[in-house]
Amino acid sequence: MFRIIAVLLLFIPGLVSAFGIKLMRDTLFNELYPVFFTQGIQFAAGLLLFLGGLAFIGGFIVYRDRKRSKKKKKK
Repeated sequence: MFRIIAVLLLFIPGLVSAFGIKLMRDTLFNELYPVFFTQGIQFAAGLLLFLGGLAFIGGFIVYRDRKRSKKKKKK
């Protein structure tokens, strides 16, 4: 049960990161979403989404590794 929750916690930030990459790619190919005013804002939003998702996944992995290494040392 806990593994399913962990996978879902990693799936959502992964989708956010993928959408950030798509925004940056669309900016490079001159496709502007109507929500953003300029291509610079669209690229910055994509970069923030990508880095935010990547940071969440990286932090989750680091936290999990540190938690597991502490349990192994106590035995």
